[in-house]
Amino acid sequence: LAQRRLLVRSTRSGIAAMRGTSVSSRSPSVEVRAVAVGDKLPAATFKYFNSEGNMKEITTEQLCKGKKVVLFAVPGAFTPTCSMKHLPGFIERADEVKGKGVDVIACVSVNDAFVMDAWGKSVTAGDKVMMLADGNAQFTKALGVELDLNDKGLGIRSRRYAMLVEDSIVKVLNLEEGGAFTISSADNILEALGA
Repeated sequence: LAQRRLLVRSTRSGIAAMRGTSVSSRSPSVEVRAVAVGDKLPAATFKYFNSEGNMKEITTEQLCKGKKVVLFAVPGAFTPTCSMKHLPGFIERADEVKGKGVDVIACVSVNDAFVMDAWGKSVTAGDKVMMLADGNAQFTKALGVELDLNDKGLGIRSRRYAMLVEDSIVKVLNLEEGGAFTISSADNILEALGA
C-alpha cells in the first residue's frame, strides 16, 4: 500500500492575510505531517473500561510493545457510519483478523471513556474490540490526523483510519479523507493481512 502523507502548512502571514493585515516575510511556519508507514506511534495514554466495569488507562507502549495490533479510528461514537459500518465490521470479522496473528483490535475516538464504553456495549463489542477513549485528542493530534468538525458542533475529532501496527511501528495505514469510509474497513485490513 502506498504511503500517505499530508502536509499542512500554517503561517502567520497566511493568518494575517485572512484577517486583512500583513506581517513581515520572515514569519515562521509550522509543518504538521500525518502519520505514515514506518513511523513509530507517538506516546499517548487512553482511557477505557475493563470487563469488570473499572476505568483503566493504557499507553501506546503497553498496547503495542511486542504485539501486532489493528488500530482504527472513527470521527465519533454513535455516529451513523461509525455505528452501522466501521465498528460493526471489525466486530464481525474480529476472529478472522485475530486468526491472522493480530493480538489486539482497538477502536479509538475523540470521546470520553464513558461514551466509548456505552457505545461498545450497544454494539456488543465485548472482548473482540477494545474501545479506547482519546478524550482530549492527545493521540489524534500527535498522529496529525485531527479533523475540525466545529461547524457541525462536534469540535475536534479524528479522521477515519485503520492501521496495522507491529511492535509500535506502523506497517499498514489506510487513512481516509475527512470522515469518508472507503479504505479503512475490516475487509481492507484483512486484505492487507493476506486474507
